[in-house]
Amino acid sequence: MLTLPVRQLAEADRAAVERLLAAYPIAAAQVAERVAIRGLGWRADGRLYGYGSRRQPEAVLWSGGQVSPVGADAAAVAAFAEMVSGQPRVCASLVGESGAVLGLWDLLRPAWGPERTVRSDQPLLVVENPPAVAADPLVRQVRPDEVDLVFPASVAMYTEEVGVSPLGDDGGRGYRGRVAELVKAGRSYARIVDGTVVFKAELAVVTRHTAQVQGVWVDPSWRGRGFAIAGMAAVVRDALRRVAPTVSLYVNDFNTPARRVYQRLGFRQVGAFATVLF
Repeated sequence: MLTLPVRQLAEADRAAVERLLAAYPIAAAQVAERVAIRGLGWRADGRLYGYGSRRQPEAVLWSGGQVSPVGADAAAVAAFAEMVSGQPRVCASLVGESGAVLGLWDLLRPAWGPERTVRSDQPLLVVENPPAVAADPLVRQVRPDEVDLVFPASVAMYTEEVGVSPLGDDGGRGYRGRVAELVKAGRSYARIVDGTVVFKAELAVVTRHTAQVQGVWVDPSWRGRGFAIAGMAAVVRDALRRVAPTVSLYVNDFNTPARRVYQRLGFRQVGAFATVLF
């Protein structure tokens, strides 16, 4: 077996890691937020591995509930795959730049397969300027006392998007905790009409470079009436004003209605993600 230059990174590597992540300000957002908030010390929720020299890793791999490569070429992908293939799969997904994720999964499938689904082409989009379209004036930040109101909408969104319920073995306590965390941080938005969540979205990831939107959803009975574009216009305007210099997201290539919405809002493509779901 080849001895490959992969090692677990520690707090002493933080400056080098941050330089690497800064080279991918949009694509690396999910990993960059974890590093910024929790550092690189011992962590129960995952590890960060580096490929390359001790002084400056060329690529990194976050491995936890989600596995995400950043900056990984074919050699780094092969090295990361060799390292983690001997470990039991604990992640629910592989997410990141499409070439790296799909290459990683080709090598990991014999040990970690089968997958539930592979979404091989998810355009990575970004916008830097407020949309020219009108924003919905009734879309606002969700209040802490409204978590129980928005939670069912979040469950419906997740189930529709991912294909399984997020409630799991704990009856949804973990997922509700995440919803409540985003609400408390002022990163959850909704239009609520007579106790019904008509539109919702969250800034699921925030770094100094970007606010990444996830969980965009319109109640099925309210679809086709422009709430998605007006609601997202409100979210983008507030995020650019209050949170980060850009707003980003990734979308399934087959989701034509959503892609039209984002195009009208001024989003442009800067890359492509892929997601492997288990």
